[in-house]
Amino acid sequence: MKTGAKILIEGLQREGVETIFGYPGGVVLPIYDELYHSSLQHILVRHEQAAAHAADGFARASGRVGVCLATSGPGACNLVTGIATAYMDSVPIVAITGQVPTSLLGNDAFQESDITGITLPITKHNYLVKRTEDLGHVLREAFFIAGTGRKGPVLIDIPKDVSNKPIEYEFPEQKQVSLRGYQPTVRGHARQIDKAVEMISEAERPVIYAGGGVINSDASQELVALAETLMVPVTTTLMGLGAIPCDHPFNLGMLGMHGTRYANYAVTECDLLIGIGVRFDDRVTGKLDTFAPHARIVHIDIDPAEIGKNKKVDIPIVGDVKSVLQDMLAKIQKKKAYDKWLSRIKGWKEKYPLSYKKDGTLRPQFIVEQLSGLLKGDGIIVSEVGQNQMWTAQYYCFRKPRTWITSGGLGTMGYGFPAAMGAHFACPDEVVFDIAGDGSFQMNIQELSTVATNKIPVKVAILNNRFLGMVRQWQELFHDRRYSYTELPPVDFVKVANAYGVEGIMVESSEEVLPALKAAIETDGPFVIDFRVEREENVFPMVPAGAAINEMIGGGKE
Repeated sequence: MKTGAKILIEGLQREGVETIFGYPGGVVLPIYDELYHSSLQHILVRHEQAAAHAADGFARASGRVGVCLATSGPGACNLVTGIATAYMDSVPIVAITGQVPTSLLGNDAFQESDITGITLPITKHNYLVKRTEDLGHVLREAFFIAGTGRKGPVLIDIPKDVSNKPIEYEFPEQKQVSLRGYQPTVRGHARQIDKAVEMISEAERPVIYAGGGVINSDASQELVALAETLMVPVTTTLMGLGAIPCDHPFNLGMLGMHGTRYANYAVTECDLLIGIGVRFDDRVTGKLDTFAPHARIVHIDIDPAEIGKNKKVDIPIVGDVKSVLQDMLAKIQKKKAYDKWLSRIKGWKEKYPLSYKKDGTLRPQFIVEQLSGLLKGDGIIVSEVGQNQMWTAQYYCFRKPRTWITSGGLGTMGYGFPAAMGAHFACPDEVVFDIAGDGSFQMNIQELSTVATNKIPVKVAILNNRFLGMVRQWQELFHDRRYSYTELPPVDFVKVANAYGVEGIMVESSEEVLPALKAAIETDGPFVIDFRVEREENVFPMVPAGAAINEMIGGGKE
């Protein structure tokens, strides 16, 4: 005989799960009792939102499905922000929640919430399991759905009586899951690929625009091969950083609102835009009618709903990015010289490099550059959201995929620190840094207890300007410096870290940056660096400027 809880734990182990992140409560006690006897590693977080973010960070760093666990009612609801974050960035996680007994469903029982209804718009699929007999195959399906096609979160809601009930149960033979109505297209249509190759041969000013779909598909090698075979420059989205090495001669860096000037110029002037695993989101495009105005567009994506959703395309190709690029590479017969185009882009690169004022003041860009030079492409960099995120995207040199973890689509403050914990368990031999803002870090600062208790060697670099920096920046640019509720009181983060048993150091000058970073890396355990940076330093948007930026951030016209 096996209880539902035992079926669940054994099922997780059969899926190859070794680590889960969670927080106990009344209706999940049967599950936690089974965990007590199992070999699964459970990381007790200090807030359920951190469990979801940690599962997300684990998934992004490893490419495998992350798992989190919470109790019913408020516990399940506390997962929602993390689930939505994973959904927006196509991250495969399985969120398991406890629920009141089936006899009490719909009665507004203590700690009851309709979590399947709440998460319906932010999951690929979710389940309310009402029979213990169904739990095994539901878990198998959940992992399959989360980790295939356009990846994303799946939620399983388990009433307490389903967890408690003992039944005769044997796991069926592990076969490929087949679900009626769910069959993602992996291979791209051969005729569409032929048309794309022909269009590429006709172009004079092509640009590849690559996004997070390239990394999710493990297609970075194919992307670089395509760029080198065609001799075509590549610009990446925030989520696509690392898909092509930062120092590759064809890499234009990030495009969009806070992208490089030359990437934006190239997209504006190109006559062919090859979108690969991208969404044509607003932070990239700005006003859609002025984005790539002279270009014909090829769009490759595994999700047919994304193709043509925001920008009309000439050649849609639905399929897995890795598979489609492999087919494209096999069909490309000869190179075409784009010397004039590449020379023009080279001129933009030389004329408009990323830069900041170097006057000895402690500036965030300098800190990011120093860390980048120190790690030389090794390690995993996680960020919070806001200015710290954009400075990292601009000034850190990402040489490999899955070394950059951030909340792109939802822009979730408080994401970075718990996601960094998850990344450590995915890649325990890598140095993991969370580059944080003081506002964002305080949203999940309680996880200092988690890293201290579990000796998780996550390093935190706080770019501390005592502001909600990005919002303050918009207030400076568009609201005549009326800093309405964006100034934060000073916090001694070193003392806070020490109170939890975590080592830390405060840095106030440029000369102290490199020694502090080295000290953090050499410390066997978690470490917090409180960098007291120039308070009103801005992430200057490259293009577009003025009213266009104001429109992009929802400021309207003044």
